[in-house]
This record gives sequence, structure tokens and C-alpha cells, in this order.
Amino acid sequence: MKDNIFSVLQRVGRSFMLPIAMLPVAGLLLGLGSSFTNPTTIATYHMEALLGSGTPLNALLNIMNAVGSAIFGNLPLIFAVGVAIGMAKKEKEVAALAAMIAFFVMNITIEAMLNITGMIVDGVVAEGVLEGTVTSIVGINTLQMGVFGGIIVGLGVAALHNKFYKIELPAAISFFGGSRFVPIVSTFAYIGVGILSFYLWPFVQKGIFALGGLVTGSGYIGTLIFGLIKRALIPFGLHHVFYMPFWQTAVGGQMEVAGKLVQGGQNIFFAQLADSQNVAHFSADATRYFSGEFIFMIFGLPGAALAMVRTAKPEKRGQAAGLLLSAALASMFTGITEPIEFSFLFVAPMLFVVQVILAGSAYMIAHMLNIAVGLTFSGGLLDLFFFGILQGNEKTSWMLIIPVGIIYFLLYYFIFSFLIKKFDLKTPGREDDDQETRLYSKKDYLAKKDGENSDVTDEKSDLIMKGLGGKANISDVDCCATRLRVTVKKPELVNDGMLKASGASGVVHKGTGVQVIYGPAVTVVKSNLEDYLETQPSTEYHGDANADAETLSQETASASDKTVTKTIIIGSPLNGEAKELSETPDEAFAGGMMGQGACMIPEDGTLYAPCDGEVTFVFDTKHAIGFETEDGINMLFHMGIDTVKLDGQGFTVLVENGQKVKKGDPMLKMDVDFISKNAPSTASPVLCTDLDDNMQVRLIKTGKVNMGEDLIAIDILG
Repeated sequence: MKDNIFSVLQRVGRSFMLPIAMLPVAGLLLGLGSSFTNPTTIATYHMEALLGSGTPLNALLNIMNAVGSAIFGNLPLIFAVGVAIGMAKKEKEVAALAAMIAFFVMNITIEAMLNITGMIVDGVVAEGVLEGTVTSIVGINTLQMGVFGGIIVGLGVAALHNKFYKIELPAAISFFGGSRFVPIVSTFAYIGVGILSFYLWPFVQKGIFALGGLVTGSGYIGTLIFGLIKRALIPFGLHHVFYMPFWQTAVGGQMEVAGKLVQGGQNIFFAQLADSQNVAHFSADATRYFSGEFIFMIFGLPGAALAMVRTAKPEKRGQAAGLLLSAALASMFTGITEPIEFSFLFVAPMLFVVQVILAGSAYMIAHMLNIAVGLTFSGGLLDLFFFGILQGNEKTSWMLIIPVGIIYFLLYYFIFSFLIKKFDLKTPGREDDDQETRLYSKKDYLAKKDGENSDVTDEKSDLIMKGLGGKANISDVDCCATRLRVTVKKPELVNDGMLKASGASGVVHKGTGVQVIYGPAVTVVKSNLEDYLETQPSTEYHGDANADAETLSQETASASDKTVTKTIIIGSPLNGEAKELSETPDEAFAGGMMGQGACMIPEDGTLYAPCDGEVTFVFDTKHAIGFETEDGINMLFHMGIDTVKLDGQGFTVLVENGQKVKKGDPMLKMDVDFISKNAPSTASPVLCTDLDDNMQVRLIKTGKVNMGEDLIAIDILG
């Protein structure tokens, strides 16, 4: 249980990294834009001719400022999509779409509740509503949930996605199974979440405000505790989960900036940065959660690196210096500290304890000295330049970082040197002679803690892979509504018998393209195959080409021993000419790969219900309708050949999913003239699909038929 919770928290922390990775770009745009459009800065450096109002550069910088502000202003939506992508196991693009839909659904639902309860009147927040509890996100009036709202959406949608993206629905509605089901279930789920949030979030909000007040009220000790915990969580990858609420929500405090209530330390800093001409000094209470990082990342850890180089064995000192120099430069310029920290975490945990204490105290000292330098991702020289030096010492007190940093450099150097020598710690360059001098990574640390799971077998996917000639023969895998579409390198390796044994109703070959017909549940087949391929070696497979012939002969022999116990008659759904299905000008339909039935040449283009039944699905492109008779026979009416490419043009649908119809009710109209000019053929297959093994289909009549005349007979064998 403990390991499972730890694993989930790790994944949550990693999922935050995608939206967090946007912050440096947004911060850079905002930093440059606000710095060089500030009238005081322009006047101080006498750059009116270059950067003054009305110049092209001024216009560009104002655009950069607006773009950066837009990213920070829409972080809830960015977190919703980013977290869903990070937490989804497969088909992440589907999770991203579902998260965006769910985010809008949740907030629109909250807006509706605000209107219903009178908290918003004519688009304006009503009097008496507590200030700061209602905000506007992408034009929607909703509760001020900050990035918590986005995270609630991202985590919830990812959980739904991982549970349902392979779901198999009943045959009648199987088109909506697999990954297509995820946005649907997310929509309904987040209507409920929106309603619950309206009632529950005010209590959560009060708790967050109380926690934020506790942290803010704890002063310098609270800053120290924050720093200690954040650095101690680095080895586990859980620090993102810990610090993000302080950066982005009211847990990190709130402040009114430029007439707006802003929540979260980082958000407050960037709001002040955007309004810097009206700010005398940035808030150190807001930057307390990151300003101290400049002290130990630029100065402290390089001191530790120097100590490890100086204490290395003479014969290994050069190699250790090369490794540790690159790690020190990474820490100084970008604020990425893992290469240094993990190098001594493995071999000398006591040094990591020292690092946690020194780094944690740096946060507190920066707070005490009123240092207010912001950052986007981490405390390297780049962020110090943009958000400290460029903003001026008057606003940030950045110059105090230098003397404090020098002290920290010396502390790290002498403490590390003493402990390494005193306890003979095996830091880089001090390993035994039979060990390699190297830096360790987080991957090494996690691999040491946990083993990897063994492969999971999937017999159906294994059969498909082998039928396609093995993993090495598969170039690309995709699917449409009913077909698995695969590009192979050697078509001669494809084994139709094995593919049909996996449940396919047929196989179509087009050069290096192979279409395997599985029906509407193909999305699940595709997902399982992709998962399986990831675990398999890249080899070719050479199977038995006669397997399909043997299987077919066995099935035929078995069927011949049975007698007809019942016959179901189905009428014609069209006025026109009836032909054998094999005459359909499409290989898949003609071969019976999509089902058995007849080929109709429509006369007037109107599709009628052939008997009493229910419309099970209408394709988005309007060219086909799924139908279930009262006897439970599933049917597909496909109007024209390759008409899916027309994207609905030339078709008028008269029914909807789930609608009950009577024999003769019109269901769809096709413009025969338009289709004949814009599609390969008006030939329309009338198919019985998902038949049981004891069912056989016969065509009763060919030639001219009228709507409702007996067309197809289904014999049930006993």
C-alpha cells in the first residue's frame, strides 16, 4: 500500500513537469517584455529612440509581455491538459482532448450554478459575494480554484482514461468503445464534479486560506521548514507535488496587484513584474519560496563540487574534475542540481543531509534580507539576470545574493572537505580502484529501490503481431471506424490465416498497406496491440500460409452437419436494384469482411427501416447507419462507396442514436446525383453484422426490388 501511494505521488509529480516546463518560456517573454517597456528603465539607459513608445521594438516587446501574461493567466487550463497527458498511460492525445472538454464542462456548470443561485447577475458578480471567490477563466465566470481546478480535472480525467480507454461496449454501440468513450464519460462525470465543486469548494477555499495564513504567519521559521522539506524530497521526485501549491495557489499567500487579487508566490511575483512601473519593491513574502535557491545553486553547490575535486585521488582528479565541472555549470546557469546532488546521495548520504540543512537555511536568509528575485523554473544565473539584475537592485535587492553566496560557497567547500576526509567518503574520484568514476542520476536511484515488472502476455495481440510478420515487419499502426490499418515492410510476410484466427472478419492488401477488419471495436484492438508491441523484440515472423484454408474447411464441414431451425426475413431498405454482395465495387465489402448481405443500387436515395427496430448509431459523416432488428440482428447500411471522405456532404440524416423506428420509416436521404459525381459508386451494401456461428445469410431476390420487399433471409442452424 505504501509503495503504491509513493508510486502514484511520483507520477503526479512528474505530470506537473509538462505545464511547469512552460513557465520558463512564459517568464522569459514576460521578463523581457516588462523590463524593456518600463518607462523608467528606458529613460535610465537613454533608449527612447530604440525602445520608446511607437517604435517597432516597443510593439514587439508589448506583444511578448501580453503572451507571457496570457500563459500565466490560463495556468488552470494548461495544468488540466498537462496533468492528464502526464498521468495517462497510453493514447495521451485522447486524454488531453478529454481534459480540455472536462475543464470547460466543469467551469460552465459552476457558472450555471452561480447564475441560478444569484451570485452572478447579468454577467456581474453580485453584491455581498466575498471578493476573490469568483473569477473569469477563458471568458467563463467560475469559482476561484486556481491551478487546483486544473489539477482536479487532469487527475480525474486521467483516472477515467486509464480505466476506460480499452473498454469494450455491446456490439450495438461498440463504435463508441475504446478511446472514443473517454471524452464521453468525462463530460458526464465533470457535470457532476462541477455541481459538487460549487457546494464544496468554498469550504476547501477557507481551508486553503487558513493554511496560507498559517504559513505566512509563521515568518522566517516557516520559510526554513519549507526549504528543508522541499530539498529533502528531491531524491524521491516528490518536491514538485510539495512546492507547487505554494507557487500557484493561496497556500503561498495572496495579494492585490493592479486591482486584482492574485494567489500564489510565483503568480504574485509575475503579476508585480507585469505592473513593475507601479511597484517600489517586489514582495519578499511572495518570493520566499524560491529566492534562496540562487544562493546555493549558483554559489553553494559549486563549492561542494570543488571540495569533491580537491579531495579526489590524484590519479582520478582529472576525470572527476571534468564530470563535476559540467555538473557545477549546470547548477550555476540553469539551476539543475540533480547531477551534483545524486553524485553524493548514493555514496555519502550524510553529505545530502548537510545539503538539505544548508539549502533550507538559504531560503530563510533570503527572506530575512528581503531578497525578492523571482524565477520560472530554478535558481540559475539566467533567471537571476532576467528577474533580478534587469529589474534593478531597488526592486529586488539582488546584490545581497553575492556576499551571502560567497559565504555559502565557503561553507559548502569546508564542510564537504572535512566530512569527505574525516569519514573517507567515496565521492567521485575517491572510488576504489576497480570502480568507475561517474555521476549518478535519479534514474539510478529509483532503479536501486525498485525492480522492473516482467512482460505481460496478450494472446490476441501476439497472434496479430505474428500475422503481420512480426514486430520488425510493422512500420505503422492506425485504425479507422472498423479497420486496423497497418503499414508493413514486407507484404509477403502477412499471414491472413493468423489474422482471421485473431477474430478478424477479413484482410485487405494494398501494396505495403494492410487493412484488418475487426468492426467497431477496433480501437481497443489497436490499443492492446500497441501496448504489446512495446514489450516485444524487433524480429520478423514466418508463419504457415495454409492456416486460413484449413480453418475455413473445418468450419464449413462443421456447418454442413447442422439443420435450419429458424429463418428470419428482412425486407429491402431501399428502392432499387439488388445484387449479390460479391458484386460490390469494394474489396472489403465484396469479400464479406464487414458482414453478409446484399449490394443495392439505390433508385431514389431514401433509406427506410427494413423492419421494426432501433437505430444503434449514426456515423458522424452521415454516410452509414447501424440498426438492430427486433429479433436482435445487427445491421449496417452503408450508402455509397468511400463516401466517408465526403464528410457528410450529400446526406441528410432523419433519425438519431437510440431512436425506435417502424418498418418503412425513412432514416436517411442520399443525393444520388451528387454522390455519383463525387464518390466511386452509389452502390450501397446492406449488411448483417456480428452474426453468431450458427447463422447463415441468403439473398432472396436480385434485380428490381421495392422498399419492404423480402430481400435477405438469415437461417439459424441447430
